[in-house]
Amino acid sequence: MNENQNTSTTAGEPRPPLTAGLTGAELLRWYWTLDELTGLARTMGVARQGGKTALTSRLAAALDGLPLPAAPPRRRPAGAQLTEPVDGTTVIPEGQRCSQVLRRYFLEAIGPGFHFDAFMREFIARNPGRTLADAVAHWHATRPDAARPREIEEQFEYNRFTSAWHRRNPAGTRAQARAAWHAHRALPRDR
Repeated sequence: MNENQNTSTTAGEPRPPLTAGLTGAELLRWYWTLDELTGLARTMGVARQGGKTALTSRLAAALDGLPLPAAPPRRRPAGAQLTEPVDGTTVIPEGQRCSQVLRRYFLEAIGPGFHFDAFMREFIARNPGRTLADAVAHWHATRPDAARPREIEEQFEYNRFTSAWHRRNPAGTRAQARAAWHAHRALPRDR
């Protein structure tokens, strides 16, 4: 299905075209992909950075002729990234990404259950100057919290929808969940 095509709802109300002629309220009534929103922002001269939620807020304000919420500052480019070999005494530099070098180290140090979760991504991003051994200790210390179910953040709308759908339809297939998602996102939202 073409993401830019109007999609009819079961009530017969078609999704309007995404143009500068919409109101902010109408923009917020419908699901739009980040690519669609970025395209509209480009044509309207609205700052595109900051994620889908921030971009949607700026576009809604621009469409209504209101002052635009401030765009978040652009991320600084990452500095030098770690290269192999690394060990527990290796210091995490400013701007380090969760790279394949780190993944290989953590898989070796922690075991096959390792993955970059929110706890580890935040630790790597917010703790330059700490060591990889500190990161391993952080991984083990956060496992009880990581095991608890957490609400999926708002910007991960597809993940939130499919998670809820699978709770309601435990025998449902991935294809059925995806079809339900496409039907859901074609409907206007109650905001």
